[in-house]
Amino acid sequence: MTTEPSLIEYPCDFPIKVFGAAHPDFAQTIATVVQGHDAGFQAASIELRNSKTSRYISLTCTVRATSREQLDALYRDLTSHPMVKMVL
Repeated sequence: MTTEPSLIEYPCDFPIKVFGAAHPDFAQTIATVVQGHDAGFQAASIELRNSKTSRYISLTCTVRATSREQLDALYRDLTSHPMVKMVL
């Protein structure tokens, strides 16, 4: 298996968008998942946006990325979470 070179220079601040159904615990739940991969992540730094109908919510979480493995693990945890519809 060949490893492709990363286009990202580590460490860096890396924004991740997380989409899900509007739920009162969504932001805190996602913050807990992110903090498992970036201990310095602050929930207060999350940028939150409701959809036009307020049925869905998008969160932008900017993490301190230290490696591709860290980001891959974070994406896996987020995409497998039952509250999450999509991660970009």
